[in-house]
Amino acid sequence: MTFHIGLIGGGNITETHARAARALPGVEISAIHGTNAEKIARLCREHGGTPYQDFQAFLQHRPMDLVIIGSPSGVHSTQGIAAARRGLHVLTEKPIEISTARADDLIEATRQSKVQLGVIFQDRIKPHIRQLKNWVDQGLLGRLLFVDARVKWYRPPEYYANSRWRGTLALDGGGALINQGVHTVDLLLWLLGDVVRVQARTATELHKIEAEDTAVAILEFASGALGLFQATTAAYPGYPRRVELSGSEGTVILEHDRIIAANLRNTPHAAASAALDENESASSAVVSDFRGHQTVLEDFLQAIEHHRAPACDGPEGRRSIALVESIYRAAKTADRTAAV
Repeated sequence: MTFHIGLIGGGNITETHARAARALPGVEISAIHGTNAEKIARLCREHGGTPYQDFQAFLQHRPMDLVIIGSPSGVHSTQGIAAARRGLHVLTEKPIEISTARADDLIEATRQSKVQLGVIFQDRIKPHIRQLKNWVDQGLLGRLLFVDARVKWYRPPEYYANSRWRGTLALDGGGALINQGVHTVDLLLWLLGDVVRVQARTATELHKIEAEDTAVAILEFASGALGLFQATTAAYPGYPRRVELSGSEGTVILEHDRIIAANLRNTPHAAASAALDENESASSAVVSDFRGHQTVLEDFLQAIEHHRAPACDGPEGRRSIALVESIYRAAKTADRTAAV
């Protein structure tokens, strides 16, 4: 079976989607939509497909079985709903949208149209992170007590200045939290379960943007565990994401998506060897190592073929944006606190 894919967007991440698609057998890029004619023409020359600036014309292109959305976050639902209504499966970049209301609209549209909806949270399929998830599920960390998660990245001024949407409330939905930090928000929810209460503070410390470039939150999980979460794009020169998870039976530390310490009372099997993620996420937005996206796409295609849920479906993708909303809400209240 050959899957025909349409790509939406013309930026760096669409290049990543194209390379991921071309790396899989039985996959062809049918069409690419974007607002910049020069960029989408180049993408089509390099990766195949017909270029479209008109979105409705793009949706009518056949053969096409699914779309991958790599456009600004604030248009994911609009574009995804339009694709679903034409019978196309929808795989969208994180976050699923910039609000739970818009996420709900997209989830409902794909349900009504009986098409698959997936959200690209490639961390969920990285070998060491999956190993940690297995250890948590097996109880090797015991009762989870505390997590410290740090996304201390850096983006230069031109990252925002040269973009019409980054750091804007209308299209990005916020700043460092919803864009860079959302991967870690999803990871914390996946590992520790739901959050019931947050305390938070956001600030625009360095960049000339309308949204925050720094966010700090204290998380209270339904399980009783506590968490401290930091996300910034102002920490020059940028440092690898680090997650330290402690339970009653020991502590595991992730750095740059690899387990660098596993100090547990009951020693588990060694973490599976895995090639280092080569993306320089701490200091660059360019996703040059597309293997994570390739695995997510492969899983999504199998979900379509076998009529099962993908690694991160719509409701799962919604969880992170719901927590992001709560953090933003808490940061705006007088006591910096909000229920989730």
